[in-house]
Amino acid sequence: MNPLYRNDAPGTYPESWYAATADLSQKRPSLDGDIKADVAIVGAGYTGLSTALHAAQKGLDVVVIDAHRVGFGASGRNGGQVGTGWNQWQDWLQKRVTSDEARALWDLTVEAKALTRDLAAKHAPDAMYKPGVLHGVWSDSEANDWRNYADWLRTEYDYDTEYLDPEAFQAVCPSKGYRGGVLDWDAGHIHPLRYALGLAKGAEMAGARIFEMTEATGVETGRLKTNRGTISADHIVLAGNGYMPDIMSDVSSRVMPINSFIAATEPLGDRANEVLTKDIAVADDRFVVNYFRLSEDKRLLFGGRESYTLGFPTDILTALRARMEKLFPTLKDVKMDYHWGGTLGITMTRLPFISTVKPGVIAAAGFSGHGVALTGLAGKVTAEAIAGEAGRFELLSKLPTGKFPGGKHARLPLLTLGMTWYSLRDRLGI
Repeated sequence: MNPLYRNDAPGTYPESWYAATADLSQKRPSLDGDIKADVAIVGAGYTGLSTALHAAQKGLDVVVIDAHRVGFGASGRNGGQVGTGWNQWQDWLQKRVTSDEARALWDLTVEAKALTRDLAAKHAPDAMYKPGVLHGVWSDSEANDWRNYADWLRTEYDYDTEYLDPEAFQAVCPSKGYRGGVLDWDAGHIHPLRYALGLAKGAEMAGARIFEMTEATGVETGRLKTNRGTISADHIVLAGNGYMPDIMSDVSSRVMPINSFIAATEPLGDRANEVLTKDIAVADDRFVVNYFRLSEDKRLLFGGRESYTLGFPTDILTALRARMEKLFPTLKDVKMDYHWGGTLGITMTRLPFISTVKPGVIAAAGFSGHGVALTGLAGKVTAEAIAGEAGRFELLSKLPTGKFPGGKHARLPLLTLGMTWYSLRDRLGI
C-alpha cells in the first residue's frame, strides 16, 4: 500500500498534541495543470522546506508539492529533539571516510543545530526552541562506553558534554532505571509542527510556491508528474523520506519506512518534577528507543518505536504506556490525552542517503530518527548544489548507506526479523 495513505486520511493531521497546539488554518491550493519552475521539490517537511527556502533566497523559482499538508509527515509528528551528530558514533564514521572528511561531516552536524536554532528564531519563534538533551544508559558498561565516547569527542573534536553518574542523573531525571548518561547543552528540543509551519511561511516569503494535496506519481529528468499536473524543472528534489511513494527504485531500495509512536499525558503540574527537574529532552540507549520531554503546559510527551510493519497497530497506547510506567511508576494513575504515530525513513547504516540519483534529480532521505536538525542542513546544502556550489553536497553524498538486502521487496521481512530480535534483547536486558 502507498505509504502516503496507509495510516492517514488525505490531508487530515493526526490527533496529536502538536496539531492541537498549532495554527493549522492556512490551507494551500493544489496544483492545477502544467507549470514550469527552476526547482521542483517533493515533500513539504523539513528537508523540502529548507531546500525551498534556501533555493528561493538564491533567486531560483521554486515549487514544493505535498500529497497532504505542510508538516503532515514525520516533520510534524516527531519527538522534537534537535540532536548532535549522526545516528552512528563519530569514531565509527571516522573509520569509513578520511579523517578530514570525518571532521568536515562532524562540523556539518554542529552547523545543523545552529541552523535549526536560527531558522526557528527567525521563522518559528512559537516553536520555542530550548537547549539540552540528556542521553541515558541502562548498564554500568554502557555508562562507561558513553563516558569514554564523551572524552573522545572532547579530545578529537573539541566538543564538550557533561557526564552524569547515576546520582546526578536521577537529580535531573528521577527514574531508577538509568545508570548515568551524557547531557549535551548544545542539543535541544522544539515544537516540531510549529517549526515546519514557520519554515513554510519563510519559504513562501522568499518566493517559493507550495501546493498541498498534490501527489508525485513519477519522475524523470526535467519532469515531475503529479496527480494534478506536471512540473517541468531543471532540478527535482525527492524529500518525502518515509512517506515517499515508490517512484524511484534507487531510493526505495536504500530508504525504508518504519513507524514510531508518541503519547501525551494530561498536564502534570507539580508532578512534572517526578519526570524531569530541568526543561530538557531525554533519549536512551535501548535499541527500541525511549524518548521524552515535557511540553510547555507540563505534559509528558513520551515516545518509542514499537512497530515494524507497514501499518500502525490497532492499539498504540498500551505498549507506550507500559514503557512509560516502567520508567516512571508514579505516573500509573495519569490520564493520557493524546497518542499518535508517524513514519520515518531509515537506511542500512542509519546515515542519511543524500545523492544525485539521476541527472537533475536529487534524493535526501533516511535520516533515521536524527532528522530535526540534519534535514534543515541537508536542504541548505542541496540548495547550494543546485546553485552550482556542490562541494558540501558531494561530502554528504559520501556518507555510507548501501541498499537493503533483498531490495525494496524483501527488505521489510528481513528488517522485521532483525529488529524484532534486538527488541527482544531490550526486554531481556541483554
